[in-house]
Amino acid sequence: MKIFVFGSSIVSSYWNGAATYYRGIYKELHRLGYQITFAEPDAYERQQHLDPGDYSYVRSIVYPPGAELQPLLEQAAQSDLIVKHSGVGVRDEELEALVPGCRRAHNAVVFWDVDAPATLARMAKDPSDPFRKVVAKYDAILTYGGGLPVVQEYQIHGAPACIPVYNALDPETHFPVPPQSEWQCDLAFVGNRLPDRERRVEELFLHAATLVPEMEFLLGGEGWGDKSLPPNVRCIGHVPSGLHNVINCSARMVLNINRDSMAAVGFSPPTRVFEAAGSGACLLCDAWPGIEHFFQPGKELLVVRSAQKIASVLRTYTAADARRMANEFRLRALREHTYRQRAFEVDQLLREGLLRRPAAKSSIGSQHSDPSFEEAKALL
Repeated sequence: MKIFVFGSSIVSSYWNGAATYYRGIYKELHRLGYQITFAEPDAYERQQHLDPGDYSYVRSIVYPPGAELQPLLEQAAQSDLIVKHSGVGVRDEELEALVPGCRRAHNAVVFWDVDAPATLARMAKDPSDPFRKVVAKYDAILTYGGGLPVVQEYQIHGAPACIPVYNALDPETHFPVPPQSEWQCDLAFVGNRLPDRERRVEELFLHAATLVPEMEFLLGGEGWGDKSLPPNVRCIGHVPSGLHNVINCSARMVLNINRDSMAAVGFSPPTRVFEAAGSGACLLCDAWPGIEHFFQPGKELLVVRSAQKIASVLRTYTAADARRMANEFRLRALREHTYRQRAFEVDQLLREGLLRRPAAKSSIGSQHSDPSFEEAKALL
């Protein structure tokens, strides 16, 4: 079975938080026998910031931002599944309108949203958003998070089906490694500087640093270079995916901070959470609905709602406490949240024809607190 994908980038994580998700899902689908072509634009200097790694599980097409799209669409139409991911970054509106035209009698066309809260917030804010007219033209909407609120919103916009395929762990790329003194610190946070997360970073990370001036904090990600930082916060800039393991394993604790839209909607664990789990890190996580659907607060990770709580944890949790929680965190991820499991879910949807328009129906009822894969599939 052949899949043709339009996405931001699978070979570079530079200003591209979806790279880990793409790699995990498509590598495992390839192992299940799928032939995958991944088309991405040469944009945002991603091709100048390539991540080392083996991407032979996809046939990679890198096209100029101004390239004629018709030849790519004609190639896509020969596949069994055509995927338009959100946030390609170049000519998204054009692609979203044209990709449904790739549908043939033998295939299905899917919009796979890697930032559903932001997509839906954008449509809610702008009644003239062109994607409003396109949603119903896709055979199904897949999302990497969002839970019931996202499913219901997409159904309101006419989606024939909406099914979450959550972020997960690739244990082949995220695993424990020896700590390195260069990256040792008491608390590490890695995330690009974005308008809908900066306030939360200031509240939870930077304010916490001022409360424990004797401790060392590490800030990774693009865009922080001109930010005023407390003296005990070291800014290291872009962190390529190959460094995530060593930073997660060198920090005493690691902090996750969701963006505002993801935190408000909930059920949206970012890739960083699962990367930390695979590395065996002790994770402090900001609060958002549905976190308990993935990990048990207090046992597998700590939910923190304030800088004061973070400072208290840093001062009171022993090394043994942190190791015990990190171990439980990693075991849960390996047991229930791997990309291999997510790929099996997608494979089942495809093989049972549940992503084809004739079989797809609006599905999830409001009695469910969160649509798991099995619940969503059963109700289609």
